[in-house]
Amino acid sequence: MLLSFVIVYLVCSVGIGLYAATRVHNTKDFAVAGRTLPLPVVTATVFATWFGAETVLGISATFVKDGLRAVVADPFGSSLCLILAGLWFARRLYRLNLLTIGDFYRLRYNRTVEVLCTLCIVASYLGWVSAQIKALGLVFNVVTDGAMSQPVGMVLGTVIVLTYTTFGGMFSVAILDFVQITIIMGGMLYIGTVVSGLAGGVGTVVTHAAAAGKLDFFPPARVDAWVPFLGAWMTMMFGSIPQQDVFQRITSARDERTAVLGSVLGGTLYFFFAFVPMFLAYSATLVDPAQAAQLLARDSQLILPTLIVQHTPIAAQIIFFGALLSAIMSCSSATLLAPSVLFSENIVKACAPRISDRGLLRVMRTVLIVFAAIVLLVALHSDASIFKMVEGAYKVTLVAAFVPLVAGLYWPRATTQGGVVAVGMGLGSWLALELAVTPDRVWPPQLVGVLVAAVGMVAGSLLSHWIARPPGPGGSAARQSVITPAE
Repeated sequence: MLLSFVIVYLVCSVGIGLYAATRVHNTKDFAVAGRTLPLPVVTATVFATWFGAETVLGISATFVKDGLRAVVADPFGSSLCLILAGLWFARRLYRLNLLTIGDFYRLRYNRTVEVLCTLCIVASYLGWVSAQIKALGLVFNVVTDGAMSQPVGMVLGTVIVLTYTTFGGMFSVAILDFVQITIIMGGMLYIGTVVSGLAGGVGTVVTHAAAAGKLDFFPPARVDAWVPFLGAWMTMMFGSIPQQDVFQRITSARDERTAVLGSVLGGTLYFFFAFVPMFLAYSATLVDPAQAAQLLARDSQLILPTLIVQHTPIAAQIIFFGALLSAIMSCSSATLLAPSVLFSENIVKACAPRISDRGLLRVMRTVLIVFAAIVLLVALHSDASIFKMVEGAYKVTLVAAFVPLVAGLYWPRATTQGGVVAVGMGLGSWLALELAVTPDRVWPPQLVGVLVAAVGMVAGSLLSHWIARPPGPGGSAARQSVITPAE
């Protein structure tokens, strides 16, 4: 019965996505849904895109193993990213009326910065999307009681998500997100009540978790504890802001106010609902301690789905896996679409400047298929946990794209030279530290990288001003040739 429901659900999802494809007529429709989405849909797509495999399976498993402090990156950092994006970036980016975040780097700096930042952002999606594909394989393996292996499940899941995303683009993503958010929120709350009853109530679970030290959030008052803690927090909080999927949700809104409120509301909803899977997974340690201990040692990501399959009625199983599939599919489709649009617009289009809009739309769909194939290969050959794959995805955007975005929007004296130096120094220092084998290091490489990038932006910009405006008459005119004012 559970498997039958999953099949029906997947067929309906593909059908809705293909129906949405009838509204796609050009690249603007495909990439940003024609900038027509109302507040409820923007809020839903912000929430549903982030409430994915890492939230239900990755965060919950990490919390059971290492406690609240270990999930500082997500949901604490990721939800703050969405809220900050709404409050500080949404209005300025929306007014630019651009198709991708890469367009901003070209207009504010130059083609070099555009290409470097675009490639870094595209690369960051490999880990994120691969995590969703791995989760789909895990779900299909569980609901078929092992009849379908996880690799086969990954392939099947990729084909399903790819089908409706390739045809419908952002319209398919938005409409399915709006439908799926109801299933996710209602399903998770219902499962919470069922599992709570099995574990002895919410108070019992919370008290047990507190006694076990799982609710300790802040690290000890030591530098070697606080620096990695802040590094993990900042990686998701700041590194996620210069992402195409965040940009698409902002610019898909029908007006500035909707862009701001949708991002803030979606981020707030995400923060609170992310605690539901953590509660469910920890409840498993009380419902069946022996099994939870066994899975914790083998694969902690199986704790929550195994609890649902073995200890809840069939109705609860259907609702849970419906919510889980909704979360993973909505996140997968959005994170497949974003890098494909970005790469097509900012890399491929520059090589064929005379390409028609219809031709570019075909390119976007082709790149989407190629990117999905690459992501599937990464997922099939990666041994990293879902949580680690997502957490690691944002390191490159933090060190390469975050500083040029903030400086370009808020510092009028930022120059093209400063942008190039920031990207180069940020990437270079981060890669050098990542490749260096130093197991006892305190400073995370990505934290050093973003600080070095900030220094590079300031030094490069001020130096270019000094060169262009030497002392004496005519300095003012020379200065104007260097500055590219922020919008």
